[in-house]
Amino acid sequence: MDSTDVEEQESGLVMLAVVSLAAGAVTGSVGTLFRFSLEQGDRWRDAFIAWAHPRHVLGFVLVVLAASAATTLAAWLVRRFSPEASGSGIPHVESVLNGAQKPATILLVPVKFIGGVLAIGAGLALGREGPTVQMGASISHLLGTFCRRNAGDCLVLLAAGAGAGLATAFNAPIAGAVFVLEELVRRFETRTAVAALGASAGAIAMARLMHGDAPDFRFDPQPFVGFGTLPIHLLLGIVTGLLGVAYCHAIRSTLDLSDRLGRVPVEVRAAAIGGVVGVLAWLAPSMAGGGDSITQRMLSDTGALSGIVLVFAVRFVLGPLSYAAATPGGLFAPLLVLGAQTGVVFGRACVHWFPGMAAHPGGFAVVAMAAFFTAVVRAPVTGIVLVTEMTGSFTLLLPMLTACFSAMVVPIVFGCEPIYDSLGKRAGQSGRRT
Repeated sequence: MDSTDVEEQESGLVMLAVVSLAAGAVTGSVGTLFRFSLEQGDRWRDAFIAWAHPRHVLGFVLVVLAASAATTLAAWLVRRFSPEASGSGIPHVESVLNGAQKPATILLVPVKFIGGVLAIGAGLALGREGPTVQMGASISHLLGTFCRRNAGDCLVLLAAGAGAGLATAFNAPIAGAVFVLEELVRRFETRTAVAALGASAGAIAMARLMHGDAPDFRFDPQPFVGFGTLPIHLLLGIVTGLLGVAYCHAIRSTLDLSDRLGRVPVEVRAAAIGGVVGVLAWLAPSMAGGGDSITQRMLSDTGALSGIVLVFAVRFVLGPLSYAAATPGGLFAPLLVLGAQTGVVFGRACVHWFPGMAAHPGGFAVVAMAAFFTAVVRAPVTGIVLVTEMTGSFTLLLPMLTACFSAMVVPIVFGCEPIYDSLGKRAGQSGRRT
């Protein structure tokens, strides 16, 4: 390679870095506006339910109809204008990067934004990260095309924008960049790494300017955990691994059931799921929605054990059911809820039986969040970095590594595919949901 080629490559890399920063900034702005909209939607839902409760039967009917109508409208928007916006969108991004599908048009962004606000605002147990990841990918690819980057750089920007979306959703810039390398492209390559870091940096700068720089969850600093707790955290990883396998099967089984009802219009199925969520929101408003408030309570170790188990059981079913509605919404946030609940239950048992070895149950909640994520997504480094950034719990890295190790092994032993691999295969086979 002569000096001219080297100079051209360096020049192209600098331009790619500049475009990635701009793409990240736009993604961060859109993602933060999306988050503001979801937070406002949660407030409106809670206020509406509080207003409806004194009206008894009429209030109940109105809440159920409102949830059903919002979910139906979200599913209709997806079917009518951008089918790629269904679900989390991460399998679609991976499919585009693998060359199996074409990038979505810019129409995906408003559909994903409005549909996500309607679905999650209605109370479906879906995460904000799926929409922000896919919106970030589409925005960054469009910006790369506008800046006349070549096809390879446009795909690099698409992946980097997806990572910027994750960084924005959870205020976790390093996790966003790691997610690109570990889950989306699954290799380390200089151009991709530069773009991923640039996009995450641009996104988090805008997100923190608009939303603040505090971690997503309040968590008291924990002492460094000793080597003697290694067996306990290995066991915690095994428990979360088994639950992760069950959760993957629950998602796939629910989607299989939904596909068997293929003659029923998707809007009718969405309306039924929205109605079920409306009933739950009427009975227990705190159980509905993305679940950040539940995770925060687990990190604070509040609530009776029986109540935690009940909410876990409900959310374990509600997550796959919500995903089957074919509306925009991700899987990450619901996974973190289940992981935190698992960790608190496990931690309380350990504190009771091994008081000299076990730490505060909230610490187990943090560890189990990363382990549950690893068991389902099979991206342990992303899970560890994500949870660390969301909670600021740098002292728990050793137990997270230990638990994620065993949580990674269990699904492999049971032959359980990573969730996005199986969802991607479903999309290729059916040509429908991603």
